[in-house]
Parts: sequence; structure tokens; C-alpha cells
Amino acid sequence: MGTPSPESVSTKQQRIATLAKQMPGVALTSLSHHIDIEWLKEAFRRTRKDGATGVDGQTAADYEARLDENLRSLLDRAKDGTYRAPPVRRVHIPKDDGKSQRPIGIPTFEDKVLQRAAAMALEAVYEQDFLDCSHGFRPGRSAHKALSSFRNQMMEMGGGWVIEVDIRKFFDTLDHRHLQQIVRQRVRDGILLRLIGKWLNAGVVDQGKLSLPDAGTPQGGVISPLLANIYLHEVLDVWFERVVKPRLGGRAFLVRYADDFLIGFSDELDAGRVMNVLPKRFEKFGLALHPEKTRLIRFLPPGRGGESGSFDLLGFTHHWAKSRKGHWVIKQRTAKGRFRRALRAIAVWCRGHRHRPLKEQCATLSQKLRGHFGYFGITGNSIALQRFRVCVQHIWHKWLARRSAKGMTWERFNVLLRLYPLPTPTAVHSTLRFAAKL
Repeated sequence: MGTPSPESVSTKQQRIATLAKQMPGVALTSLSHHIDIEWLKEAFRRTRKDGATGVDGQTAADYEARLDENLRSLLDRAKDGTYRAPPVRRVHIPKDDGKSQRPIGIPTFEDKVLQRAAAMALEAVYEQDFLDCSHGFRPGRSAHKALSSFRNQMMEMGGGWVIEVDIRKFFDTLDHRHLQQIVRQRVRDGILLRLIGKWLNAGVVDQGKLSLPDAGTPQGGVISPLLANIYLHEVLDVWFERVVKPRLGGRAFLVRYADDFLIGFSDELDAGRVMNVLPKRFEKFGLALHPEKTRLIRFLPPGRGGESGSFDLLGFTHHWAKSRKGHWVIKQRTAKGRFRRALRAIAVWCRGHRHRPLKEQCATLSQKLRGHFGYFGITGNSIALQRFRVCVQHIWHKWLARRSAKGMTWERFNVLLRLYPLPTPTAVHSTLRFAAKL
């Protein structure tokens, strides 16, 4: 087979990016010729191998056993138009509230590879167009950069007003016609447009039943986050930057991570005006804002008159608090919903694995804790991190106590913790600490 050459694929992507940058606003007609066997091998390399299987049950190992043959067939079918996008397999995962569920679509492994290949070409184009306010699923960006961006801009303003927005069932209601029109403004490559159309209309298998939704793109699809970014770039980002901001009297900024976004304002009147027009803007593109979860929040340091609210973004609750030096700063703590959901997952694991060797249990729990700390370990969140570790210890003790008739006293458990210690929390991500301009 030979080893894939990321460098040569990277060179092709750079060529596409340079062309897109030199021709802003121009629809590019010839992109898919860059997609060859070498490109597909790189797409295969970048595709996650341990994910759940799609409707055909094929694993990454199964596909790799005849990789050259499979990729050659895939390339031929993609180029001549005979590729048929299989429906995604839908599963449901609990949301933070513990009551409702979020649908996730799982494509087949081969479909993931082809989606990755198409995304690699489209990303090279759209990374030249996307604005700095967009952070989700983009190279070199992350949830923590989005959090820092919001915090720093709001701190520079000394507080203000925030519109917290919830798009109702965004991935389920994304309008196919509008999306395809938006893509055609920048990409007119027939092969890529045809593939996008097939993915949008592939259908969903849920509990053995096939449905063909006329809207939406499945969460979990490799190309879905990019399509979502393309859609909201036009619907929200460009509109806010070029149409809304020039008409405002004060400062304003947008921070978006996929379909989660906040808008900050220095002026309450500006915030109210945008709050009124937002539903109309989204309705124009087939989307609806949740009337109860979309709200205007007064977010000023205490002492500026009135009560300051709080809100959640990307798993963190944002609120004003005093720094160690006595200044008002914006702090970010683990949101209650994410905290509970993480503990539920720990409890389910401990219950199912309580009879495994203690060393093995400790290793897995340590890995889970490090993962939690790796995301939520930001400056100012130490209390929530310590509390999470203590709760995990109580959960582990509870299920170890149930695995034998002798039980597990706290004295014995404390001895066990000395032999098999769990990691202590650390602040992995620092935040700028400066006083609000009061």
C-alpha cells in the first residue's frame, strides 16, 4: 500500500487555500480533481478508528484489511456519481438535564472516510472565509479559546449585556435548500455538490426503521460540523459583523462554537434591538430560537446597580466574583448539568466494573478524572474540580462496598486510596486575570 504522504496532501490543500484567498467571494468550480488515492489514504488516516459502527456493521479493521481495493472502488464511485450514501444509524445520548436525549447519527466507516476527504477540500476553502468569532471544529481553535475570547472581551468592556441563544434542534432543522444555495456561492464543483446532496438525503435508521428527513444534518457525521459552520457563517457571523455592528451605538461582539453562541454588548439598548431582530433573521433561513432558553442577561459587576445574572457556555457557568486581590472578575465554574452528567457516567462504569481488579479500576478511573480535569481544569474552577474528585471517591467506595458480603469500610477504603491514589486536579488552562473597568 505504501505510507500516506500528509505533506503532499497538505501541499494540495495549501494550493486550494491560496486560490480561495486570492479569489474571495468567487465560486470555485474545480476542487475534486485534487481528491485521488493519496488524498483518500490521508482521509483514512485522519478518520477515527475506534468509533461505533454504522448500519453495515463494518469496522475500521475490516475496511483496512483490503484498503487499497476499497479506496480505489470508493474513489471511482465518488467520481462517476455511482456512490450511494448509506443512511446513518441513530443512537440517543442523555443531555445535561438527565431527562431528554440528544440524537447522534453514526455513518458507516467508508462514508466517514469519504466525508473526511470532502471536508479536507472544503475546509481549505472556507478557512479563508470564516471569521474570528467562529471557534467550533476548526483547525487551531478550541472550546477553551472560545471561552477565553468571550471572557476577555467582556472583561475589557467592564461587563455589559449578554444574549444567550439556543437554536431549537439546529442539526435536525437545518434547511437543505438554503444550505445548498449557500455552498454554491463559494463552491460549484459538481462532484462535491453531488456528494453533499447525497449526504443530506441519505436518511436515518432509528430502531430499525428508515426515515428520510427533508431537513437537518446528523450530529456525528464527519462533515456535519463543517456544513453547520458554513451555514451559520452566512446566517449569523457575516450578518452580525457587516450588517448589525455598524448600526449599533456601543461595542458588541459575537463568540460562536458550532451552534452554541453568545453576543455581548456594552449598551443595553443595542442588546434589546438585536434581541428583537434575531428570531426574524433565523426564521428567514428555516431556523427557530427556543423562546425560553434564549434570553437577554444583565451581566455587570455587582455595585453597578441591579442584580447580575449568570449563564452557561460550553459546559461552564459564567459569573462575576471577587479575585484574590479584591477586584471583580469573570469566573467560570463547571456547569451543574455537566457536573451531574459526568458523575452519572462514572457511577455507571463503577457499577459495571466493580468486580474487576482494583489496579485496573484505579487506572481507568484515573484516566477518566484526567480527562475531566483536562477540560474543566481552568483557573478559578478548583473548588468544582476538588468536589468532583471527592464525589468520584464516594461513588467508587459505594460500589466496592457492594461487591462482597464483607463490604468496604471507610477505613479500608482510605488504605486502598493510599495504595491506588486517584489523580489530584490541576489547572490546565489559565485565564487572564485583570480587574473590570468600574
